[in-house]
Amino acid sequence: MSTNQNLSQSHQVVSQPLPSLGIINFQQGGHKFQLSRYAPAEDVAFFVRHYWVIRWDLVGEEPYTQHVIPNPCVNLVVEPERTAIYGPGKEKYGHHLEGQGSVFGVKFKPGGFYPFVQENVSSMLNNPLSIRDVFDTDPRWMEAQVFGHSDDGRNVSLVESMIRSRLPAQDEQVTLVNQIVDYVYEQPEITKVDAVCEHFQINIRTLQRLFDQYVGVSPKWVIKIARIQSAAETTDGTDTHNWTKLSNDLGYHDQSHFIKDFKSILGQTPEEYVLMKRAK
Repeated sequence: MSTNQNLSQSHQVVSQPLPSLGIINFQQGGHKFQLSRYAPAEDVAFFVRHYWVIRWDLVGEEPYTQHVIPNPCVNLVVEPERTAIYGPGKEKYGHHLEGQGSVFGVKFKPGGFYPFVQENVSSMLNNPLSIRDVFDTDPRWMEAQVFGHSDDGRNVSLVESMIRSRLPAQDEQVTLVNQIVDYVYEQPEITKVDAVCEHFQINIRTLQRLFDQYVGVSPKWVIKIARIQSAAETTDGTDTHNWTKLSNDLGYHDQSHFIKDFKSILGQTPEEYVLMKRAK
């Protein structure tokens, strides 16, 4: 992964993560595009996880669709004619890569976007917001600025200045939400919301309202997506698969339940997913 050398010290490159944060079959897709991530400045980092840039050059090659497992984060995406702020999704989604191009994005921390709008993030499901409404910025103007050159540092500074111009007060509920989401992702064997409530000493209805308001998806969904992401990334890392062991490792007592959850997110059973990878 190459990186831009003109970034300021406050925007250090985020090293290539393992696991791949929901990028399906990254070992193959990584040859089709370049992904770079940059850390936000300190005053913005309470709300923003990182900035990301995808570039591809498939001129003379077949188009490629990179699928991504959804996550509990809001993303501000700058791309030609489609710039918008997207809430968390419920199913895998695909980025169609053709010819030559790039996309610039901002991944907010779980709950980190709510303070900017003070409206339930669940209302953003299949209902993206305009950067004009949230940040008083014309999306076409932003696209012209971002795609008029290839300087990542300049783009990070530009978009970060826009975010900073509307920076809200820090909200302690955002800290709590991130602690909960991190706990779930770090403990993929967690299977029930009750376990989260017990660990954080929080009432289940309070937790559900908190996630509806700040995250946009339910805590039950976050538990499921964390387990399925772990399963997909484990599958991507090997050619041999013991589904019984994998489902047990993820806290499933019934393999059929694991297969059902896997298919509900990825649209394929684990076996179909493996066959699809081999066919590519």
